[in-house]
Amino acid sequence: MWKTLLITNLFKGPYTDAPPSPSTEALAELVDKAARRRLGRSLAIREVDAGSCNGCELEIQAINNIYYDVERFGIRFVASPRHADVLLVTGPVTHNMREALIRTWHSVPDPKWVVAAGECACGGGVFAGSYAVAGRVEDFVPVDLHLSGCPPTPTHLLEGLLALLTVNT
Repeated sequence: MWKTLLITNLFKGPYTDAPPSPSTEALAELVDKAARRRLGRSLAIREVDAGSCNGCELEIQAINNIYYDVERFGIRFVASPRHADVLLVTGPVTHNMREALIRTWHSVPDPKWVVAAGECACGGGVFAGSYAVAGRVEDFVPVDLHLSGCPPTPTHLLEGLLALLTVNT
């Protein structure tokens, strides 16, 4: 049996997904060009999970995986808010994360933008009214862009970043 499986796999080849559509790659290139025009350099994003279910984080991680690989277009996620241009917040703000979110926002240098990603960050989502939730992201820091969706797709995230960078330029 193993010989049959080995021979079949040798001639069949590995299964692979198709690469992202050219529109996604073009979208990432547009975001990079808009960031360089607006900031004079690549876009740096600091992501903060303020109390989500991690659905949005999975989509954000998908942007960085080998399928989308937006870092090749100059869009990168940074560990320190002091190096960020965009503060990407997911989930409703819990009581335990309220102060951390506010401090992170103050640590991001100007010009800075805040993106509330997902239904929970925008309006509380399924967590609205929970005893652990302090409120929406915009209740604590000024939000420049609301990205709806549960969770928003990587393409939707890129479209939102492009809109954020091209407004009022």
